[in-house]
Amino acid sequence: MNAPDLLPTTTDAPVLRSRDARGVVTLTLNRPLAFNALSESMLGALQKEIDAVAADNGARVVVLAAVGKAFCAGHDLKEMRAAPSLAYYGALFRQCGAMMLSLQHLPVPVIARVQGIATAAGCQLVAMCDLAVASSSARFAVSGVNLGLFCSTPSVALSRNLGRKAAFELLVTGEFIGAEEALAKGLLNRVAAPDQLDAEVEALVASIVAKPRVAVAMGKQLFYRQLESGIAAAYEDAAQTMACNMMDGSALEGVQAFIEKRPPGWAAGAPGSGPASR
Repeated sequence: MNAPDLLPTTTDAPVLRSRDARGVVTLTLNRPLAFNALSESMLGALQKEIDAVAADNGARVVVLAAVGKAFCAGHDLKEMRAAPSLAYYGALFRQCGAMMLSLQHLPVPVIARVQGIATAAGCQLVAMCDLAVASSSARFAVSGVNLGLFCSTPSVALSRNLGRKAAFELLVTGEFIGAEEALAKGLLNRVAAPDQLDAEVEALVASIVAKPRVAVAMGKQLFYRQLESGIAAAYEDAAQTMACNMMDGSALEGVQAFIEKRPPGWAAGAPGSGPASR
């Protein structure tokens, strides 16, 4: 995997897309001079690429990266200030919310590769990814309150990733935290030295693509669905999901391989891709 923060870009496209032979899709925010702010064009471009991944049955993982010093500095404040109206702001924040939710709705895991600052809706973007790996030099804040604007939409993601008091403190103080503190608070999975960031992301990617796609997709959908349910309903949903997963050919092969003390066939490059006969 390349290091997008170090490479010059040769296109003005707000989002760059690449895909390797394994089905690992890298989406790179490409507005470095604007600190990768989520302008309307950036939101639209991200939504288009996310929708393309959703339709790609060969996709296995998405890595969300960025070019430049910042991962994402939140909304484009100059663009927002140019034409103030309640209708415009409502539509903008709904567009952003829909894009954020579409990351969660993807059937494949999304990993944020955070090389620089992530503020306001940029911090929200990190929180909405399923996994996040950051450089030790990265910094995070939901600093809208410093401008008189409480980061309400980022609060939805933060309150579902961090403890309530930790999330609320960030929201009402607007203060920056470093990568290690973000890791301790639950915003990140891993922190790496800047020159080891890609290796740490690749370690996660390799672990995920080694697993059957069906199991990961079913598991991701259930994971988020049950969080919004009462515990009894969550267990019922989980039981049904696990039963359906068990009937998939890859799971039956994996269990049989365990019994026979051998590697499963899909681990050797022949993943089960369909349900077993009932």
